[in-house]
Amino acid sequence: MSVTLPARLTPPRPPQLPQPPRPEVRRRRYEAAFWIVGYTFAVTMAFSALPAPLYVLYQARDGFSTFMITVIFAAYAVGVVASLFLAGHLSDWAGRRRMVLLAVLVNMLSGVLFLAWPATAGLIVARLVSGVSIGMLTATATAYLSELHGRARPGAGRARSEVVATAANLGGLGLGPLLAGLLAQYLGHALVLPYLVAEALMLAGAVALAAAPETVTPDAGELPGRRPPYRPQRVTVPAAQRPAFLAATAAAGVVFALFGVFTSVAPSLLAGVLHDHSHALAGVVSFAVFGAAAAAQIVVSRSSRRAQAGLGLAAVLAGLAMVTAAAWLSSFWLLLAGGIVAGAGAGAAFRGMVATVISITPQHARGEGLAGLFLGAYVGLAVPVVALGVATLWVSLQVAVLGFAVVLAAVVLTVARRVLG
Repeated sequence: MSVTLPARLTPPRPPQLPQPPRPEVRRRRYEAAFWIVGYTFAVTMAFSALPAPLYVLYQARDGFSTFMITVIFAAYAVGVVASLFLAGHLSDWAGRRRMVLLAVLVNMLSGVLFLAWPATAGLIVARLVSGVSIGMLTATATAYLSELHGRARPGAGRARSEVVATAANLGGLGLGPLLAGLLAQYLGHALVLPYLVAEALMLAGAVALAAAPETVTPDAGELPGRRPPYRPQRVTVPAAQRPAFLAATAAAGVVFALFGVFTSVAPSLLAGVLHDHSHALAGVVSFAVFGAAAAAQIVVSRSSRRAQAGLGLAAVLAGLAMVTAAAWLSSFWLLLAGGIVAGAGAGAAFRGMVATVISITPQHARGEGLAGLFLGAYVGLAVPVVALGVATLWVSLQVAVLGFAVVLAAVVLTVARRVLG
């Protein structure tokens, strides 16, 4: 004879706790997120350089000078520098994914400004907003990639994340002008279609970020829900190392000045001096410079700091000479070859400058030292290029390029001994 217990007397079942995902599932998720962030990083950087082959069209439409092109371009550098100090470090407590997503949305706002406010003032504001986005993005996305790689492949070295970050950063800067040049040359609507395509690419990245896990957790010492007090990014370098730091910063400024030329006035050089009005070729030249820079950083990654800096600065000098000769001889192929040589040298040299700053700053102040290096680099991106634009108000573009090359070469020769020491 069986007895059935009343329902209320039936022993309760223990609660079913959610099972954590298996390690291989977590690793696959981090691996997918790694490539999502790499893609998003690349297309956002691409947009920041997208207008390079289009400036000559704005110039022809509005009748402004080469000097105004450099002013529009310099607004981007101002935005980057301001953002680096005000927001570039916030992902350490606000979260990597949140800050990357915010950077993408800000750059999409820049695209809306390019489309809705195409007047000269609108171009300046749009470039400033784009610079703010990139200042938030670069360090955050690089750190995010490193952390995702470490969780997807525990125990592996950092080489893969460094290669992908370099390819996304410099490769993206090269892809933007190439995309804009090809679309403008062959599909028409040159001042609309490139921005629409770039907006769609960035939107896809922003949506995909929803699947990316966060890698930043609050410090154990922080109270729940409490944020650390805000402060701008600081720059700190030991007093004994300041001469070497200043030399590395000046060299970084030269490198970025070179990049600035190929994303601002190089298309004008093609159109005005070399008499080639192809937007596609203007995009190819910019792509070649940044592609060479990215490739060089990967190739020299195992070389010593001194070799990276020495070979890089030597190639920068050689490339500057070739670009200057191209302006005077009206040679497209010499300009392209000079851009590739200078770009490769700039990529290698900048990697050497980063290694130099890392080697001379203590670990607790390394981020602040690198912030100072990037400050010098982006000052170099703006000031010499604007000076080149000012010079074109009184002298020919060939003479201005010659003076620009002489000044940069003088800076390189002045700081080389200390950088290579």
